Amino acid sequence: MTTQSSPAHPGQAALVRELAESGLLSPQWRDAWERTPRHRFIPDPAWRQLRRGCELVTGRERLDLIYSDEPVVTQLDNGEPGGPGIATSSNSMPSMVARQLSALDIRPGHHVLEIGTATGYVAALLCRRVGEENVFSVEIDGVLGDQAQANLEGEGLHPTLRVADGSMGLADHAPYDRILSTCALREVPQCLAGQLVPGGVLVAPMTNVFYGGATVRLVREDNGDLVGRFFHGASYMPMRSHRLEKLAPPDTTTARRRETDLEPERLYPLGFALYGSARLPGVRMTHGFHQNVRTVWLQAEDGSAAVAGGGTVTVYGPRDLWTEAEEIEAEYAALGSPDNQAFGLKVTPHGQHLWLHAPTQAIQAKPRE
Repeated sequence: MTTQSSPAHPGQAALVRELAESGLLSPQWRDAWERTPRHRFIPDPAWRQLRRGCELVTGRERLDLIYSDEPVVTQLDNGEPGGPGIATSSNSMPSMVARQLSALDIRPGHHVLEIGTATGYVAALLCRRVGEENVFSVEIDGVLGDQAQANLEGEGLHPTLRVADGSMGLADHAPYDRILSTCALREVPQCLAGQLVPGGVLVAPMTNVFYGGATVRLVREDNGDLVGRFFHGASYMPMRSHRLEKLAPPDTTTARRRETDLEPERLYPLGFALYGSARLPGVRMTHGFHQNVRTVWLQAEDGSAAVAGGGTVTVYGPRDLWTEAEEIEAEYAALGSPDNQAFGLKVTPHGQHLWLHAPTQAIQAKPRE
């Protein structure tokens, strides 16, 4: 097991102390974090993620960002020059990384597969926790994979790295005791489920067209199904094969405007978004501000859409998506507005579904009228 580590940066101790005092690092994980300075895994240039785009950071500001509890964007536009500046790879928020690693419940000797090597930082933490011989990591981007290998070798670490599609896992080293995805999944690939040992754990950020992100901890049952609960909100970049295409804009000639008593903020909680994603499959929801007014946008593939804010809503297309959202929000409130930890996910060879309170209580899609 390799023990070499690079010199620490002054900000490293403060960041690790903050995470430990927040209860996010066990003594074993704290030791791994203290021996893995984050700045050694952040390329130059690097960017800060803003609400609308990314901002280049340099000099002292760059180091301040690295040793804050914020994500650091490490690639734009899949590495292609002249693009619109969309973040396509990052070093994740340290507190979220710590939560994910804690949820894995790693034990000595565990074989661990990471999906999404990125900079190699999480792979380094895993190496220092279970030994490089037990760490396997897959990255779809060859340039990122080469950079990660160089970063890890600079730390004296040599886990098994592979440039491949993470949705296929890494079958030639399976089975694994633990699988960690550092990119968001829309569905858990069956290949990953099949590469876990019975009782093995998969931790992954999930994303849906109705919610931005929530991290789930799944355990493989003896029959091969994966079952577990969501435990924290998390917004991660989706696996490349799970990215969405933009929908065409709605037909404005069908616009109908009216007043509404449903405030957009009531659709913001992650618990509602999880419930709504199961009840209104295929409907996309985003929220933010429009002309300084809190606004929710809903859209479906048939051209239906709704934009609500400031006490009014405009709907488009054949479905009245806002009326449907009002009905689902009323259902959610009648259930006691459960938070995200009341929801879970079950993955079988036939697909996956969300459940509320218990795996036997699957949330059914709302019938279309």
